[in-house]
Amino acid sequence: MIKLSLCMIVKNEEEVIGRCLKSVHEVVDEIIIVDTGSTDRTKEICSEYTEKIYDFEWINDFAAARNFAFSLATMDYLFWLDADDVLQTEDSEKIRELKETLDPTIDSITMVYCLAQDEQGNMTSSNRRNRIVKRLNHFQWRGFVHEYLEVGGKISNSDIVVYHKPMKSHVSDRNLTIYNSRLERGDHFSPRDLYYFANECLDHRLYEQAVEYYEKFLDTNQGWIEDKIAACGKLADCFHHLGNKERESYYTLKSFEYDTPRAEFCCRMGFGFMQQNEWEKAVFWYRLASEMTRPNDNWGFFNHACWTWLPHLQLCVCYYRLGEYLQAYKHNEIARQYIPDNEKVLFNRRLLEGLLN
Repeated sequence: MIKLSLCMIVKNEEEVIGRCLKSVHEVVDEIIIVDTGSTDRTKEICSEYTEKIYDFEWINDFAAARNFAFSLATMDYLFWLDADDVLQTEDSEKIRELKETLDPTIDSITMVYCLAQDEQGNMTSSNRRNRIVKRLNHFQWRGFVHEYLEVGGKISNSDIVVYHKPMKSHVSDRNLTIYNSRLERGDHFSPRDLYYFANECLDHRLYEQAVEYYEKFLDTNQGWIEDKIAACGKLADCFHHLGNKERESYYTLKSFEYDTPRAEFCCRMGFGFMQQNEWEKAVFWYRLASEMTRPNDNWGFFNHACWTWLPHLQLCVCYYRLGEYLQAYKHNEIARQYIPDNEKVLFNRRLLEGLLN
């Protein structure tokens, strides 16, 4: 049975840190807390779960703080979480089982990261991240903002889910400020830095600046393919906000250059044609999205609606507009299998049953 160190960096997390540690403390063997300057009750709350609380002078470098936390751990494998992450009971139990059964040749275990849920608790957005790594491999964090864990060797994809549940809804200026200070200093931006700086600009509704840096990122022709695909979607979002439908369509289609079409982009194409009342063209794209099977081993971001109920709900609307009520009803029923209590689905059902009676 392996032993597990939980390594966390925190600052002013009194609203969420107790919830996180309560969900995980019984399945780890050591908890390392690195505090980067809290002025609230964060340390006090952490002390209820561990004595291993350390201070780290903040130097605008998330990777440096995480590497420091890793360096303090003593167990076989290292597990990382953010303060606003939570484990459900079933996932905690899976970690307990994993500790008993893990093949010691495994270097890293990935977990699903649930980024958002609907009102019924269904996952709506997710990706996959390396979460548990072998300590003796000395894997390092890279990147001063939006840091990533650089791993190699034998990687195992688990079905364990970590849920991201932030309490704060506002967009922080912290990361954007760090990027701007580095930019003013003339620091070199890697392709990954360009991409994540553009993300920060988009989050702050700086659409023209976001376009500039997404395009700079794509022009490097480097970086992770999932980031290239995501950049196309975000560029389409930017041009949508800027009212440039031609460029919005351009980047939607450009995503197909990097991989086979993704359901998210097919739905975007379909919606564009719906807005123009071109129902048959919209049907083509939504049918294509509805026929896709989501790859289980993909690490990129997924909008779960686009891979499940959304294409069918939109096909219901399209076929209704085309006067094909039976087809509309069939697709609405498929959508109902995923979201049985959705008001739009239930309204469509009543309307179409009346037309088909």
